[in-house]
Amino acid sequence: MSLPSASPYAAPAEGWRRVSDRLITARRLSAGIPLLVVGLGFAVAVALSGILWLAFGCLAALLLLGWVWWLTARQVRAIGYAQRAEDLLVTSGIMFKRLVVVPYGRMQTVDVVAGPIDQRFGIARLQLHTASATTDASIPGLPADEARRLRDELAALGEARSAGL
Repeated sequence: MSLPSASPYAAPAEGWRRVSDRLITARRLSAGIPLLVVGLGFAVAVALSGILWLAFGCLAALLLLGWVWWLTARQVRAIGYAQRAEDLLVTSGIMFKRLVVVPYGRMQTVDVVAGPIDQRFGIARLQLHTASATTDASIPGLPADEARRLRDELAALGEARSAGL
């Protein structure tokens, strides 16, 4: 039995785009600040109580912070999308890879969402909703201008392709 040469998650030959690297910093802040607070809490508890085994909590928080710091960059660099003639491809994941193909004619709504941290870094998440919940997709970490452009273009393509339904 031979394995196929091309991965089902392989990027198309042309038009493949990655999300902004600013998403790495935004996600690191979102996860890192709570971990630093927990680590600091353990450090203060050790200092005030003198119970040394509480230092393991501080160490665990710092180790987890390092792991999250490293993993976040890999996760963000695994996110990509490509516009094709009839559909949009969205991929993500390192260990558990995911490739979603969203036909333009199946799109019902296209949302652009940005929380306070995303807004600070000038990025947004594009959320696609289709007639089937299993083909919904999102593209986080798009520069705000690209999210706006893509939203308008996908909405127009969805409306044009669904006109015959």
